[in-house]
Amino acid sequence: MAKRKVDSENRAFNNRWEAEYMFTDIAGKPVCLICGANVAVIKEFNLRQHFETKHKDNLKDLDAEQKKRKAEDLKKNLTLQQTFFTRAKSQSEAAVKASFIMAEIIAKSARPFTEGEFLKSCMIKVFDVLCPDKKQMLANISMSRNTVTDRICEMATDLRAQLSERSKDFIAYSLAVDESTDMTDTTQLVIFIRGVDSNLRVTEKVMDIKSMHGTTTGKDIFEKVCQSVTDMKLPWDKLIGLTTDGAPAMCSEKCGLVGRMRVKMQEENCTGELTAYHCIIQQEALCGKVLKMDHVMSTVTQTVNFIRAKGLNHRQFRSFMQEMDSEFADIPYHTEVRWLSRGKVLNRVFELSNEICQFMDSKGKDSTVLRGEKWKCELAFLADITAHLNALNLQLQGRDRMITDMYDAVKAFQVKLLLWETQMQQCNLPHFPCCQVMLSEVSTTVFPKTPSSHGGLVTLKHKKKSLELLCTQPICH
Repeated sequence: MAKRKVDSENRAFNNRWEAEYMFTDIAGKPVCLICGANVAVIKEFNLRQHFETKHKDNLKDLDAEQKKRKAEDLKKNLTLQQTFFTRAKSQSEAAVKASFIMAEIIAKSARPFTEGEFLKSCMIKVFDVLCPDKKQMLANISMSRNTVTDRICEMATDLRAQLSERSKDFIAYSLAVDESTDMTDTTQLVIFIRGVDSNLRVTEKVMDIKSMHGTTTGKDIFEKVCQSVTDMKLPWDKLIGLTTDGAPAMCSEKCGLVGRMRVKMQEENCTGELTAYHCIIQQEALCGKVLKMDHVMSTVTQTVNFIRAKGLNHRQFRSFMQEMDSEFADIPYHTEVRWLSRGKVLNRVFELSNEICQFMDSKGKDSTVLRGEKWKCELAFLADITAHLNALNLQLQGRDRMITDMYDAVKAFQVKLLLWETQMQQCNLPHFPCCQVMLSEVSTTVFPKTPSSHGGLVTLKHKKKSLELLCTQPICH
């Protein structure tokens, strides 16, 4: 005889059981209104047995009408309890979600993890003024340092898992590798990945960041990259491109990363060829170094370092700027690793040249070079052309940039150089505001119309040749 299945009998809860046995139906299961116990099978015998065994003596003095009212009251209390726990669960989920959102903001802004509690205390003060009734909801959000750390680790793990899952559909991918030293003198190796699937959906992500505490030779970088590729379970035969800068540890064919990656692909029996690229932004920065004005930049750097290196000089310079009612209160540092800072420093030094000369004289420093008309004209030109280079550099940066757009930006800059060269021969300087200021202050002999004797024109020609080389070499994002 086959075993009888209760689920197939389509048993239904009878409403009269609420008053008779103090039971109600919740999600298809009979639940006792008095003790909260549930019965697995919807059957009157089971409900009656539970009621007579445990609750009959407590309700024996009630008549039918009283038992009915008692059941309704118990049912209302049970509904309130369920609503309370549902609301508490919803508030708890909202608090966790809010904690993740705040942790994400802290991580993206590179703020210390300990600032979670500070942000929370600020928000509580604001809520206390604007909406004090919701202050407790904010107090339930956990933003301790350990919590923020855990939240960020969970998000990073999830993002990595998503990237790993999406990489399974790649039909081809390329890597971009760059290394730089942080403020603690630790080398950070950043590995970017760009992959495309069969639907031509492009994925650009940071695949991994590796800290390198020892040497940074080609072998060390190669081992870190291989470890990341292995951890992501990426197939070597689908690797088609590798982008690096011009450092020997990166691009050397024998002992650099590029050469070792090609050897690795041969060991993995990959039929495709690995194409090595030179980062277009780094190439543009290298082209900018053909400007033969090191004597100008070295003088500017020495002057800025004299003002900023010592706290006393820096404080006195800022006080001097306030006394002079200057438009600017300070002068920025120049850092070689940040290419865009050069233009800002040059432009500020040019605008504050008179104030800087007065301050240097007050400190007993020789400012003869800073006052020279020729040197100031060269400073003006260098500030203007560096500003144009910075504008080009910014055009080459950013996410979702296509190589065709970046190539067009470089070619357009070449055309601009030809225009500027022609305009400089005519002493027409609408695109060189600093030079225009100097032209109005000094004699025209400093800005001769003969191209052969104009240092600025020679620099423009060098720059144009370098950009022509840039446009003829393999480049990538």
